[in-house]
Order: sequence, then structure tokens, then C-alpha cells
Amino acid sequence: MNDNNQKLLEGFNCIARADARILILGSMPGQISLTKEQYYAHPRNSFWRIMAEMFGFNPELPYEKRLPLIQQQGIALWDVVHRCKRKGSLDADIKQQTVEANNFQQLFNDCPDIHHVFFNGQKAASLYKTHVLPGLEPNTSLHYQTLPSTSPAHASLGHDQKYQQWLCIKERL
Repeated sequence: MNDNNQKLLEGFNCIARADARILILGSMPGQISLTKEQYYAHPRNSFWRIMAEMFGFNPELPYEKRLPLIQQQGIALWDVVHRCKRKGSLDADIKQQTVEANNFQQLFNDCPDIHHVFFNGQKAASLYKTHVLPGLEPNTSLHYQTLPSTSPAHASLGHDQKYQQWLCIKERL
């Protein structure tokens, strides 16, 4: 793939309150999310439907009203990647040598109650392990778990199967 076909993409700021206890990490927002400047904005991404079912709110609420509802639960949202080159929206197209990770040490300092990090898919976990974990101060109180991606590209599991696996978040709050 020609580098000229890939754009330099920049992700979003972390959505977190200082009292967050759970961090949910994606890899890098897709094109629709970047365009709308909203986490999990693709209409077929099941993230907001799962959160709404788990915490009892309408997934059709405006984005600005959904964010505080999950923050009130102690959940923070972010992505592993701050900046990278990628053509399209697929994680598989992220050009590894262009990955710049977000500043997780600062996040964990600012939100010291985070005790669980949940990865929204295998790619987020892999990127974190490669680009973040080696630079973090050791922290034995953090627990990590990879969940099935809520992306429509991960079609091997249906919504109900994904929801059942994502319920462990509620158990950890």
C-alpha cells in the first residue's frame, strides 16, 4: 500500500471524570466517528446499544446526553492510538510504524481509581501491549480484559453474544 493513500489521523480526548473506575479502550476511531467527532458513531456499531441496555438509557439519546450517563457509572472512554496513518476505517490498515499512543500514565495519575481496563477488541489490546504497556510505571492494581469488538466489522458474534460478554463491566463497577 502506498503511503500517499493514507491520511494522518488524530483521535479524540479522553472522556473521563476523576472518579472513573473503568476504562474502555478502542484502537482508533473509524472514519464516521472522526467525521462526527463522536466515539462509536457508526450506526451499526453496537457499543451504545450495549451501554444503554446495561445501564438503562435510550441509545437514541443525543451523544452529548449519552456521555454523562456512562461517566456517572464510573466509565471512561478513550483509544490506545492518539495519531496514526490508516486508509479507511479498518484496524488492520493502521500503519504500525506511524502509531503514537495516548498518554496513559497521565490518565492513570489523573484518575487513580481506575482498576479495570477493558479493550474493545483484540486490536486495541494488541496496540496497548505494544505501544503503551512498556512505558507505564508498574501498577499491579490494574486488571485487563479483552472483549469482543462492537464494530460492525466483527460480525462473527451477534449483538446478544457481545452483550453477554460485555456484562462483566457492570460486575466490576
